[in-house]
Amino acid sequence: MIWDISPPVHAGTPVYPGDAPYTQRWTSTFGPDSPVQVSALGFSAHLGAHADAPLHWDPQGAAIGALALERFIGPCLLLTTTRPPGSLLVWEDLVGLVDLAELAPLPERILIRTWDPHAHDAPPEDTWRTPWSALAPELLDALAARGARLIGIDTPSIDPADSLTLPAHQAARRHGLVVLENLLLTDPPPGPYELIALPLRLTTAEASPVRAVLRPTASPEVC
Repeated sequence: MIWDISPPVHAGTPVYPGDAPYTQRWTSTFGPDSPVQVSALGFSAHLGAHADAPLHWDPQGAAIGALALERFIGPCLLLTTTRPPGSLLVWEDLVGLVDLAELAPLPERILIRTWDPHAHDAPPEDTWRTPWSALAPELLDALAARGARLIGIDTPSIDPADSLTLPAHQAARRHGLVVLENLLLTDPPPGPYELIALPLRLTTAEASPVRAVLRPTASPEVC
């Protein structure tokens, strides 16, 4: 079984205010002179489920196409919180979800679901909604210290919507963490999985959409 954790992408897909929405135009359509259809696409690099590269928060950072693909494939642990929207998640919020003390080191990839289906009328992929829950930089410090190398979340950013200093992104920079944002984590139950979320090989871009999926695993390391 495969869990698709990528929000659908279309003209109505929410984007960060000011970012480029999804557009599509046909440059070739079926007709006497064309046996195929071809379209041209336009959108923000942060559309839908996406991976941030260091270039997003560091002017000297690597572009998304330069990152090792191994970071985006492998065992992961999906956790879910019940904190209200707008919360700043800390280490103690995760410790109560699973005995993380027994997971030493942690899986290299940690995904965090913050969306509570009982608290909202519409799924998160349908509506631009603020505030959202974000990650305290100390949480990233703790996860990195325990072996995490990729952090994923179901919100548009690991930082609060109104943040101008981006402390969580700066913590990711300090620890060399890969960041996945805007994942669709409403359906998979918490637990261990194999994550596959490959970005495009964009050589000058600060981010890339990904088609993120989870495959169940029986790995004893995270059961």
